[in-house]
Amino acid sequence: MKLASIQEVLAFWLDELSSEQRFSKDSDVDEHIRERFWETWKAATAGELWSWRDSLQGRLAEIIVLDQFSRNLWREDCRAFDQDGMALVLCQEMLRQEGFADLSETEKQFALLPMMHSESLIIQDASLPLFKQHTNDNTLDFAQRHRDIVAEFGRFPHRNFVLGRPSSMQEVEFLQKPGSSF
Repeated sequence: MKLASIQEVLAFWLDELSSEQRFSKDSDVDEHIRERFWETWKAATAGELWSWRDSLQGRLAEIIVLDQFSRNLWREDCRAFDQDGMALVLCQEMLRQEGFADLSETEKQFALLPMMHSESLIIQDASLPLFKQHTNDNTLDFAQRHRDIVAEFGRFPHRNFVLGRPSSMQEVEFLQKPGSSF
């Protein structure tokens, strides 16, 4: 199986899928990613796509593969979060690249999502001004909600079961509220 190109990853994620498909549980989308991008995902997780980092588009594609595709490929599995650290570092480096501000709002949103996915309050706090500057009010609202959960619990309680972490009574109560998980 051949690796997908930067353009194939970006075209699929940003053009072929609707916003709803990107952010909802959809086994058909998950399977399509597995069939079309499995080898690319494996290469990304091994750090083999380093040449993609020569361009903003390439770095964005690698972030999408690591951050988003991982969640689709490993839904309801602890491996969904294994690439979060690598995606976060790529995001942080991308912010320093010339031309970041010139990306589309949607491109910047996906470049910044690894910060929203972090269980570090330092990263969450640093992310809010970036989401405010580079995305829309809806995305900023989601970033604020993610930050507030990490501020309250030091982590995302909705990940506890999948990650094999015990939940506190406060987390159990929180998880029973509508909209408590993403």
